[in-house]
Amino acid sequence: MDLVTLDDIRAAADRIAGGAVRTPLLPCTWAEDDRPLWLKPETLQPIGAFKIRGALNAIARLDDDARRRGVVAYSSGNHAQAVAYAAATEGITAHIVMPASTPQVKIDNTRAYGAEVVLVGEGQRERVAYEIVAERGAVLVPPFDHPDIIAGQGTIGLEIAEDLPDVDVVLVPVSGGGLASGIATAITALLPDAKVIGVEPELAADTRESLRAGSLVDWSIEDRNRTIADGLRSQPSELTFAHLKTRLHDLVTVTEDEIRSAMAVLARRGRLVAEPSGAVPTAAYLYHAAELPAGRTVAVVSGGNVDPALLSDVLTRSLDEE
Repeated sequence: MDLVTLDDIRAAADRIAGGAVRTPLLPCTWAEDDRPLWLKPETLQPIGAFKIRGALNAIARLDDDARRRGVVAYSSGNHAQAVAYAAATEGITAHIVMPASTPQVKIDNTRAYGAEVVLVGEGQRERVAYEIVAERGAVLVPPFDHPDIIAGQGTIGLEIAEDLPDVDVVLVPVSGGGLASGIATAITALLPDAKVIGVEPELAADTRESLRAGSLVDWSIEDRNRTIADGLRSQPSELTFAHLKTRLHDLVTVTEDEIRSAMAVLARRGRLVAEPSGAVPTAAYLYHAAELPAGRTVAVVSGGNVDPALLSDVLTRSLDEE
């Protein structure tokens, strides 16, 4: 199986320049002295999440015939918004299949970009997406299982390496594995002494179990859907798992309470609105120092498309606990 290379990621960076924001590294004054922390706020992207990078790269590579036929995507939210946004900028028709349980803010945002949204039951999104592809002759833009998607997400790693070349640890959320695969590819190629650590919710820790077993281990949808981190409920593909096995240095898990607490810390001390999935790396930094290497650390805040009611509840509880 051919893995994505540093050259692939550099080419992706050229394609998406001007479409995706080159997000800064934000230093945290509240970090521990021996573990300086910088946040990589992908919440600042036009669609509020990192997914725009892979979507822009994949759509930029479509030929004229594919563009005429349109695109299809399936997603719990952020990839949906990314494909809808990228398709709209190119004047391409987009059909997006989303679980009916997706936070309403993500559904509304996807529709606002002009895509036709198809809501389905749990576990049905891929099947329905392929049906639409067959009916319309459209092109599928998968959420993580494609080299163009991985290369686009890997541009985050390029930026981290350029802005903090002496970074020791990069913390990345893991779900389908496209983001972690891309970042680990860039960081390990450019900064071989740095460690890329994946982070998963305990309630959706299928990748940790798979890495320990040496092969993909299936978790039921019902099990994975227990976590509040709705963007981290997917499982790696054979392609992304091949990247993670060879390029990810370790993987830690965090609890639901730790995720909520990290969201509150990011909002109140970091001045960043993070969805649960985006707060997972910060949760690892805050509560799992013993499992992580020391040194200069970057936590990727992957997205900020959080349901307002959930954010309000998280912030209210954090005040009550003080």
